[in-house]
Amino acid sequence: MVDGTVNRKKYAVVVTTYGEVEKVTVGALWPCSRKILKVVTRQIVKIPTAMIYFIADYRSTKHYFNWKLNRYRSSLLAINRAQKNTLAGFIAASGSQFLSAAEVNVFDAYYFVPPYLDDLLQQLRQEYDGIVVVPMIPVESAFSCGVACQMVIDQFGDSTFAKVKVMSKLWKDDQLHHIYIDYLFRQLSASVRLLKNRKIGLVLVIHGTLVKNRAGKPPKLFTGLEETIAFFEVMKRKIMAHPGNIFTDVRQGCMNHSTGGEWTSDTIERALEEFKREGYEGVVMFPYGFFADNSETEYDACKKLETAAFPVSQYVRCINDSPEFGRWLAGRVLDELQTLNNLQDAFESLAHNQ
Repeated sequence: MVDGTVNRKKYAVVVTTYGEVEKVTVGALWPCSRKILKVVTRQIVKIPTAMIYFIADYRSTKHYFNWKLNRYRSSLLAINRAQKNTLAGFIAASGSQFLSAAEVNVFDAYYFVPPYLDDLLQQLRQEYDGIVVVPMIPVESAFSCGVACQMVIDQFGDSTFAKVKVMSKLWKDDQLHHIYIDYLFRQLSASVRLLKNRKIGLVLVIHGTLVKNRAGKPPKLFTGLEETIAFFEVMKRKIMAHPGNIFTDVRQGCMNHSTGGEWTSDTIERALEEFKREGYEGVVMFPYGFFADNSETEYDACKKLETAAFPVSQYVRCINDSPEFGRWLAGRVLDELQTLNNLQDAFESLAHNQ
């Protein structure tokens, strides 16, 4: 007790994702590419330190010319900031009793571009009683949400579980499935709807994952393969059963890397080729494996759809900062905050009684 009042705890919520450069310059791309290689690629391929700089600089230069020639500029950071603001707004307006006992502030941070997640965590650990990290990717793996987990462990060590919660398994939430499906059907264009009762395909785009390493064996790290398959199966079943469904079939469209071994075989290219061969007149593409549009979705995947040249096609943007998604996420975050607070109270009670 201080001056007759109870000290309110302070909690930080960090909305995080990979991050991409906003200003397309080689100087901005270089450090981003180097950090990707150091943090992610080295988990699946052994790369000498000297080679990291060579490969990163080559990739940066390639991206620079490719994006410049096509006048592409990533919207990922702008979307993530909007998602952060939407989330903060819904938390503040929630009327949750938790807010009467604690102060909650929401931040954005990134794995590969400033503000860096690891730097922000170091700062927040000094100022806040607890932190909830929200990786903005529905299916976790060592390559995605696992990056956030490792950064948390590096910063907090043995105190991790008493101080920080990293949200996970968002893909399993039935409410998210319904939000996704309602959003998808609302976004369908008039030209796509006119093809009702004809052959229309849906490609659900997600980041692929490693199936076998270079030795032909299952990778030792957590790849999220089973989760990726399960997420697709539940989404396909619910979409096909939806009263407003106009799709003849739904197929997985994985986006793979080229190194490390064998990656998931149900690729975007395969799905589009099969739809073309089977005489589909229209194809819709929806990146359900990403909460925010980025260069892999709105540039790479979208270009593949355009190149396939179906009579009718539509790219449906990621869920991004839609209000329904923001409201749902706020509820999940508040639940995590309450769980973390309860855990801390239990630890404090146990320490007091010893």
